[in-house]
Amino acid sequence: MYGIIATWRMALEGISEAETMLEHDASAADALETAIRAVEDFEYYKSVGYGGLPNEDEEVELDAAFMDGDTLSIGAVGAIKDFANPVSVARCLSKEPVNNFLVGAGAEKYAHKHGFERKNMLTDRARTHYHNRLVEENQKASQDRELKPYAGHDTVGMVALDQQGSMAAATSTSGLFMKKAGRLGDSPVIGSGLYVDSEVGGASATGLGEDLMKGCISYEIVRRMKEGMTPQEACESAVAELDEKLKKKRSKAGDLSLIAMNNKGEWGCATNIKGFSFAVATENLKPTVYLVQFDENGKQYFEEASEEWMDNYMKTRTAPLIWK
Repeated sequence: MYGIIATWRMALEGISEAETMLEHDASAADALETAIRAVEDFEYYKSVGYGGLPNEDEEVELDAAFMDGDTLSIGAVGAIKDFANPVSVARCLSKEPVNNFLVGAGAEKYAHKHGFERKNMLTDRARTHYHNRLVEENQKASQDRELKPYAGHDTVGMVALDQQGSMAAATSTSGLFMKKAGRLGDSPVIGSGLYVDSEVGGASATGLGEDLMKGCISYEIVRRMKEGMTPQEACESAVAELDEKLKKKRSKAGDLSLIAMNNKGEWGCATNIKGFSFAVATENLKPTVYLVQFDENGKQYFEEASEEWMDNYMKTRTAPLIWK
């Protein structure tokens, strides 16, 4: 059995390539890195890699992490600038005995020393988004002129299982649009943005990092799977409990969306928002995008994305932008 699951529709092309690799006996780690890099390299996805939206200083700062489920080896980078594939830097760091989590200038020094591709990650399209956001802020009548991070937090997170039973997990993101320089969310934080143990399974998160970190939620989902829950049960119970706790203690909860897969190739997903999508492929399931829907009682269910939805998704992201 093999499989791979990922947050958001943007992962589809990457997991399709990874699924072929897994079918031909590639390792979970190699397939996962390939899949994440495909998202990082596509300039029209404005929340990951090349084309990612900048911070308030118009600089693209990227976060990524990698975890090996066999050894529990971890690697992560935060606020790294001007390197093309932060997930590959993170995986390289996971092979080091220590110094596995590097940020800012330290991460960039390491990437340069190890021959990773230097690249200006700020595209003209992302610059246009930034300019237009400034215009919108200046037009507001409010006296509060401080730039506010936008409400989307589209980290790409993945968990993979190969035919040898090995598992891996990884994340990559440019974080909040208009974030403070140096801000880190949950994505590169092991246990919050991702966690995997080949003896059990793995999970990965997307949403508001500041709230996801309050529940160490990826680790919590793996812990629940270890206790016997299915990936779906673990995701639903963990998301519901953290959502409820945040609302009780803080009066509101940010976006919380989780995907998971166990070492049998079973998978699950849960979210507290409308409009969440995820992509999954297994030995018995072609690469498929699902939309999370809610019935009248608030119970979530999955619906395969229609061709019309898929077409609109890409048209929206590649539509021309006008400099305001």
